[in-house]
Amino acid sequence: MYTSGIIAEYNPFHNGHRLQIEKIRKKLGADASIVVCMSGAFTQRGSAAILSKGVRARCAVENGADLVIELPTVFAVRSAQYFAEGGVRLLAALGIVDTLSFGTETVDAEFLSSIAERMQSGETQQAIRSTMKDGLSYAAAVTKALSLTADEADALRRPNTILAVEYLRAIHTFSPELHALPLLREGNAYNDTELSGKYPSASAIRNSIMKHGLTEALRTAVPASVFSSLTAEKSFPERERLFRPLLAKLYTMTPSDLAAGFGISEGLENRILEAAKNADSLEDFCIALRSRRYPMSRITRTLLALLLSFSPSELMEFDRLGPLYIRVLAFNERGRGLLKIIREKSRLPIISRVRPFLRHGADEPDNMAQRMLRYDTLASDIRGLMLDPIPHAGEDFLLSPVYVKPISQKS
Repeated sequence: MYTSGIIAEYNPFHNGHRLQIEKIRKKLGADASIVVCMSGAFTQRGSAAILSKGVRARCAVENGADLVIELPTVFAVRSAQYFAEGGVRLLAALGIVDTLSFGTETVDAEFLSSIAERMQSGETQQAIRSTMKDGLSYAAAVTKALSLTADEADALRRPNTILAVEYLRAIHTFSPELHALPLLREGNAYNDTELSGKYPSASAIRNSIMKHGLTEALRTAVPASVFSSLTAEKSFPERERLFRPLLAKLYTMTPSDLAAGFGISEGLENRILEAAKNADSLEDFCIALRSRRYPMSRITRTLLALLLSFSPSELMEFDRLGPLYIRVLAFNERGRGLLKIIREKSRLPIISRVRPFLRHGADEPDNMAQRMLRYDTLASDIRGLMLDPIPHAGEDFLLSPVYVKPISQKS
C-alpha cells in the first residue's frame, strides 16, 4: 500500500484540492493513504488563513485525506525554498511516505527535473541572489541565471511550477528515496481573483468571500463540508487589524533594531520606520514599502516575521535541524493506523496537545523543538487579533486533534 504526501495550505480547501486527492488514488490505487503537511495560522505569503488550522485540517480529512499534520510556522511563512524544504523533510521524517504529490501547471517531469538539477549548484544560487538584488522576481532571476528559452521561462513563471521545482530540489537534497508525482493543475490560475468555473482558485474564493459573503456561487466552488465550515465562522481575519499592533512594535524600535531582524536589509529598515510615521492603514504602509526588489508578498512576509520576532540566527538553526516534531491536527480511521506506524518508525515526537510538550523539560535553554512550537502558538494568537471578537490568547493550547468518523458511524 502506498502512502502519498501532500504539502498544502488549503486556504480554504476547494474542489481542486479534492480532485488532486482523487487523482492520487487513481494513480496509486484506491487503498493509497494520503498524509497532508499543512501550514497553520498563516500562509506562505504571510497572510492569515481564512479558517483556523483545526477547521481546515478537519475539512481535508472529510474530503479524502487520512492524516493532517502541521507544517511549523518557521517554514510555512517563508519563501518557496524553505516552505518546500520544511514540508519534504517533515513528510520524510514520518517514515511512511513513499510519494510526494503536487499540482503544477506543467507535468513535464524531464523539464522540472532539469531545472531543479541545474539550480542545485552554488554558482547558480549565487547568480539568482545577485539578480534578485537588482529587483527581479524569483522566477525572472532563475530565468536569467539559467539562460532559459522563452517557452521555458513562461512555464517557470507560473507559481505552482516554481514550487514544484523547489519540491524536487528538496527531495534531491533531503529525501532522494521519495518519489515525485506531479499532477496537472486544473481549473483557474492560482492568482485568479474572480470566482468562475468548476475549479476556481483559492485566491478567487477568498476574494469572493471578503467582497460578497457566502454566495451560491461559492457553494458550488467548495465541498459541502467546507461551505458549512465557512458558514459557521463568526468572522474572518481582517488584515487591517494588525496595523496598530505593528505600529506599536515599530514605535519601540530603532533602525539598527530593525536591521538585525529577519528579511530586513539594504536600507529597508529606514523605509519601514518612515512609512510608519505617515501611513494611515496597513494597505498604505505596504504600498509605501513595495518596490521591484520588495514585491508585496515579500513585504507581507517580512512584516509578519517582525510581529513574530523571528531571529535570523534561530531560523538558521531551524533550517539546519529541520522540523522537530509531528503535530497532529486531524485524522480518520486509516490515519489512526498510520499514526501507530509513525510512532514506531519516526524519531520525531508526536504532539497531540501543546501544553504537556512545552512543559516537559521547559528549563532546558536549548530545547529547539519547544522554541519552534512556540512560534506556532504565537502565530495563532496573532491571527486571533484579526478576528472580531478577538478570542482569548492561548487558544492553540486548547486545540486537540480531530478524529473524523466514517460516514457509517456518524449520527
